[in-house]
Amino acid sequence: MRSTMYARIAGAASYLPEETSDSAEVERRIAEASAAHGFRPRPGLIEAVSGIRRRHHAPAGWNASDLAVAAAAKLLSDTGTAVEEVDLLLFASASQDMVEPATAHITAAKLGAACPVFDVKNACNSVLNAIQVAEALIGTGQYRTVLICTGEMPSIAVRWNVRDFAQFVQSFPGYTLSDAGAAVLLKAVPNGDDRDSGDGGSGSSSSSGVGGIFHRSFSADSRAWHVGTLPGGGTAHPRDEEYSYFHMDGTRLKNAFEGLGRGLLDEALAATGRSWDDFAAILVHQVTMPLLDTFLTGSDIPADKLVLTLPDHGNLVSCTLPTQLAKAVATGRCGPGDRIALIGLAGGVSLGVIFAEL
Repeated sequence: MRSTMYARIAGAASYLPEETSDSAEVERRIAEASAAHGFRPRPGLIEAVSGIRRRHHAPAGWNASDLAVAAAAKLLSDTGTAVEEVDLLLFASASQDMVEPATAHITAAKLGAACPVFDVKNACNSVLNAIQVAEALIGTGQYRTVLICTGEMPSIAVRWNVRDFAQFVQSFPGYTLSDAGAAVLLKAVPNGDDRDSGDGGSGSSSSSGVGGIFHRSFSADSRAWHVGTLPGGGTAHPRDEEYSYFHMDGTRLKNAFEGLGRGLLDEALAATGRSWDDFAAILVHQVTMPLLDTFLTGSDIPADKLVLTLPDHGNLVSCTLPTQLAKAVATGRCGPGDRIALIGLAGGVSLGVIFAEL
């Protein structure tokens, strides 16, 4: 049965904290904290391996919800949306204020929202999956205005006191990650065209002239869940401080992403009758520059379609895609009537693709 409504991305915003550190500062901090072990990273190594020049740090005393609220408040103001119009709020992040309650409640209380809320969590793909959930709920007529917000504070899980080079390599992801907040607003619009509202979607929304999501597809290889973890705080390791830091095997993570292949991307283009040239901007999650280069080579995505955020902002985790969208709109890379692609890569591991017309 065909829905009478579908979802349009009405706007995106990000909050990037003013305090930053460059890669040289990160290396100095590691050396100072690790002096007792005699470990010191080779100067320039972090930037050479990651391509990241600097990353952001949340203000003292802030939590993930505060970062989310800063971005959400800006988005509501920019789009002229009153908080009372929001009838569902999703907090979609790898970070959280605490185990209970859902951080969505804390975010809603700080924002002044009085609507149903819940959390969506899938590492760096949290926001992309929240868009998937919000679109489905709008399509079934349950909600009309959904606010997705995220606050990422990976800085709290960075290991500074490093025993040796092996532990440095295992902890390396923490030195690439960045604190940030972001938000995306989805609104219901009438489904006036004859598009397929199922998993593929065979056409764009240009015939209706109001924009909308016209494709979504996802895949995962959950056998690789263990190659990148932050183990502490759950039932496996509830209180052990040693498990409160990032643990990652970078080579195995890269291999796991490559193992997902390009099939999902090719199928998305075939299902919609599009090519990458049809998109004004292609938003791709960015972990390190070498991994991004490998992804571009394997997918045939033109580099000039990207919105590059990694070198100056670091890995923004689930804030990456909305930050890129906000930047693309602000710089005139895309606007009403333009098609965009959102491509998410996340630990676990998972891949997601959403096509939309603004």
